[in-house]
Amino acid sequence: MSGAQEANQQVKRVALEILRTGPQALVQDLGRPGLSHLGVTRSGAADRRSHTLANRLVANPRDRATVEVTLGGFAARVRGGDVAIAVTGADTDPSADLVPFGTNSIHFARDGETISLGASQSGLRSYIAVRGGIDVTPVLGSRSYDVLSAIGPPPLQRGDVLPIGEHTDDFPELDQAPVAPIADDALELRVVPGPRDDWFVDPDILVRTNWQVTNRSDRVGMRLIGMPLEYRRPDRQLPSEGATRGAIQVPPNGFPVILGPDHPVTGGYPVVGVVVDADIDLVAQARPGQQVRLHWSRPRRPFASVMS
Repeated sequence: MSGAQEANQQVKRVALEILRTGPQALVQDLGRPGLSHLGVTRSGAADRRSHTLANRLVANPRDRATVEVTLGGFAARVRGGDVAIAVTGADTDPSADLVPFGTNSIHFARDGETISLGASQSGLRSYIAVRGGIDVTPVLGSRSYDVLSAIGPPPLQRGDVLPIGEHTDDFPELDQAPVAPIADDALELRVVPGPRDDWFVDPDILVRTNWQVTNRSDRVGMRLIGMPLEYRRPDRQLPSEGATRGAIQVPPNGFPVILGPDHPVTGGYPVVGVVVDADIDLVAQARPGQQVRLHWSRPRRPFASVMS
């Protein structure tokens, strides 16, 4: 094949041209596991269920990259051919050339159509899957962007062109997914106690308080405000320990932080509990100002004695 023919093929490759990003638009897949020993956290889609559902709707493998959009306001033009698109997660009234096509369903987009997401009415993050997946260059085996370490494809900007990967001719698995809408009322999360719950005068404050999500929350962690937890010994220092997604760290101000997908690999704040894995995706859709209530998923062990 001549150089001119190769160039012509590249021009004709299906792609998305970014017109608007909204507050934040990132390429995400299921992350880069197994690299904590190198100081690299997994990262990946904040709401794994919505990411996976979007891929399933367009008959992609679950690990294909999608676009994660925070609070809507996104728009992209289809270039180079027709393609199947699905939007899941937050309710952003997706449309093609201003014609709505609905969340959790397939739209067969034509070359030149503009796919738009409005401001999210409920939930925080939307996921746009395109049949074939977003085919940007992987970094350390993943196409996810980690906002803490800045590893991976950078945040999207107007004018970026996202190439779409190859796909089979198999018909999509679903035309529409019967998914319950994301609620805006209080978020109920189950929490496993410990491992440092004995560092606090009354760790049960965690489950007796109606917490509120602050506007300082991001993919690194969801910050809560309410009745602060009190350290038993404020002067005691905790050596850095391994961190995990869903861990609830409590800094000296007593206000919990639920670690998100881009959390640091280690942390020096005591962990009073850990959100159960089945509820972690719910955290990704909590909006600033929303109430959060935490519940022990099993009885918390009694303290043998007051810490010496």
